[in-house]
Amino acid sequence: MRPELETSLSTILIVDDSRENLSILSDLLQPLYRVRAATSGVKALRIAKTAPPPDLVLLDVMMPDMDGYQVFEHLRADPATHDIPVIFVTAMDSTEAEMRGLAVGAVDYITKPFTPTLVLARVATQLELKQARDWLRDQNTYLETEIAKRMAENELIQEVGIRALAHIAETRDPETGNHILRTQGYVELMANCLRQHPRFSAVLTDRYIKLLSRSAPLHDIGKVGIPDAILQKPGPLTPDEWRIMKTHAQLGNDAIDLAEHDAEQPVEFLALAKEIAHWHHEKWDGSGYPDGLAGEAIPLSARIMALADVFDALISPRVYKAPMSHEAARDIILAGRGSHFDPDLVEAFSAHFEAFQAIARRYRDPEPTA
Repeated sequence: MRPELETSLSTILIVDDSRENLSILSDLLQPLYRVRAATSGVKALRIAKTAPPPDLVLLDVMMPDMDGYQVFEHLRADPATHDIPVIFVTAMDSTEAEMRGLAVGAVDYITKPFTPTLVLARVATQLELKQARDWLRDQNTYLETEIAKRMAENELIQEVGIRALAHIAETRDPETGNHILRTQGYVELMANCLRQHPRFSAVLTDRYIKLLSRSAPLHDIGKVGIPDAILQKPGPLTPDEWRIMKTHAQLGNDAIDLAEHDAEQPVEFLALAKEIAHWHHEKWDGSGYPDGLAGEAIPLSARIMALADVFDALISPRVYKAPMSHEAARDIILAGRGSHFDPDLVEAFSAHFEAFQAIARRYRDPEPTA
C-alpha cells in the first residue's frame, strides 16, 4: 500500500547558467511547486543548505567554473544535502553522457530542448519516490526508537527481577547488607581491568561484561535453601553443618537451571548466573567446592566472582566475625595468588586496589541503629 503523500508544495532547486533555461523551467514548474533558482554551482550549494531544503534538484551539467558533476559531488559529500535527489539536465543527447550521470548517483536525466510533459512527469515521479523514501525513513526511525524503548524496559524488568531474587536470598542472611551491590561493582571492575589481557580478551567482550555484571547478584541465590540455624549461626559450623552450608552452590545452580528450562527461549545471562552460583567457591588449586575444579577448568565468570566475594566477605561484618581492614583483606587476597585465586586476577586486583576500595565505600552498609 502506497504511503499517503504530503499535500504541501514541494521545493525544487533549478541550477543552470542560462537565465533563459531557468525561465523556461520556472514557468513550467511554478504552478505546481515552490521553485528556487541558481545560476552557478556555488549559489546552488548555498541555497541547498538553506530552509526549506529542496526536495529535488534539476542540475545543469555544462556550467562554467563548477560543472554539474562537481556540484553533485559537493551535495553528496555534505550530510545536510546528501539525500536530496538530483536530475541532471544537459544538451548532450548521448547514451554515454546519460550513463555517466546515472553512474555517479543521479536519479534521472533530462535533455534539452525540454519537452514539458516529459519534464513534469519525471519531476512528479522523483518527488513521489522521495516522499515514499522519507515516509519509510520516518517509520524506520519510529520503529527503531520503539524497539530501543522496549529493550530498555525489558532490561530494566530483568534487572529488577534479578535484584529482587538476590534480596530474597539476602533477607535470609541480613548482615550482608549491600553485599550484592559491592560484589557486582567488583566483578564489573575486574572484568574491565582484564579485557585487554591476552588470556581474557577473546572472552571479555562488552556483551559478556554486561551479562556478567547482571548475573553477579545471583551468586548466593542458593542460600535460600539453607536452614536459618546454620546460615545465621554466630559461631563456627560443625562438620555436618558445613557440609549443608556448601550445598548452597549446587542449590543455586539447580534453581537457575530450572528457570532456564521454564523459559521459552535461551536467556543469555542465566548461563553465566548458573556458572557463578555453581562454581564461585572453587579454588585455583582444586581445593574448593562443590566439584573440586582447578585452574582453567573453573569458568572465568566464577573465578572473577570468587575474588570479589572473598574480598567483600573479609571487609564486611558477620555474625561470626568483625570486619577486616581493606589493607588486611588485600594481603589475604595476595597470599591466595595461585592457590585460591587465578594469579592474573590477583595481579589486576592489586593494580586497581584503590578502585575496589572506592566501590566498597560507595556501597558501604549503613551504621546499625541502637
